[in-house]
Amino acid sequence: MLERVAVTGGSGFIGGHVVDALLAHGYRVRVLDKRMPVQPEAEWVPVDILDLGGLTEAVRGADAVFHLAAVSDVNDIFADPAASVLQNVQGTVNVLEAARRAEAGRVIFASTVWVYAATSGQVVDETTCFEPETDRHLYVSTKILAEFLCRDYHTLYGRPYTVLRYGIPYGPRMRDNLVIASFIRRALSGDPLKIDGDGSQERSFIYVEDLARAHVLALSPVAENRTFNLDGDCPVSIREIAETVRTLIGNVSVEYGPQRPGDFRARTVRIERARNELNWAPQVSFMDGIQRTVDWYRTRMLTEQAVSAG
Repeated sequence: MLERVAVTGGSGFIGGHVVDALLAHGYRVRVLDKRMPVQPEAEWVPVDILDLGGLTEAVRGADAVFHLAAVSDVNDIFADPAASVLQNVQGTVNVLEAARRAEAGRVIFASTVWVYAATSGQVVDETTCFEPETDRHLYVSTKILAEFLCRDYHTLYGRPYTVLRYGIPYGPRMRDNLVIASFIRRALSGDPLKIDGDGSQERSFIYVEDLARAHVLALSPVAENRTFNLDGDCPVSIREIAETVRTLIGNVSVEYGPQRPGDFRARTVRIERARNELNWAPQVSFMDGIQRTVDWYRTRMLTEQAVSAG
């Protein structure tokens, strides 16, 4: 029976919610992150994933290792590609190698549905093949490389793995520069919502607690050496996000600007494998998820104002 799990990046937005879900299900959780986690009941090991020796000791005794630590902001990756590749690719090799040396359990890797930017199909699933001659962001390439490394460690060393391809997560504790967070914060401050282009771009968003729940299910033996899409089941346009925020917060203006160059083309990502094999599907509707996020941001902003008022 699995009891002890380690989580790299467990102090981040998604990682923190994964830690919440694991603790709620009775697992003993060890957070591997340079930042302290918000959960006092989780063990904290302040380790850098580029430190192979320290990482090996940190994963020793873990029945499973969730690897979420990565550079995920595409702007940061654009600004410093060499450091980002080192973190996302070498960091993944280090986690796999540390787990092998320490004889830890399965590595469960956090990937992204944006790997499908390296495909040409409009409807994609876990069997869709990558095509090298596609235009994509460097972030996509780092995640594809990391997925390949997980498979290679299985092929060469018999190391078990699971790949979880995330949709676009949102919810409490998300990064402030993400579109939903930006809209909420601006609306709560009475500032106009700014949209690049006409707002018709569609994305499938996944509430972060739904995403975290899938990580608990991924500990099941059925997930070993498998890849799963974890995406929202209903595409939402950027304009609809703005309208939802306006409905929940109040009347704020919306401003439209030029289309952002190089924006990814959305695809229909099938999640049937996760439904059938993990018994997972999104449960929180987009409206409910936005309401929960608005409530969290409202509380946070009131706290910030109280602190600044001194």
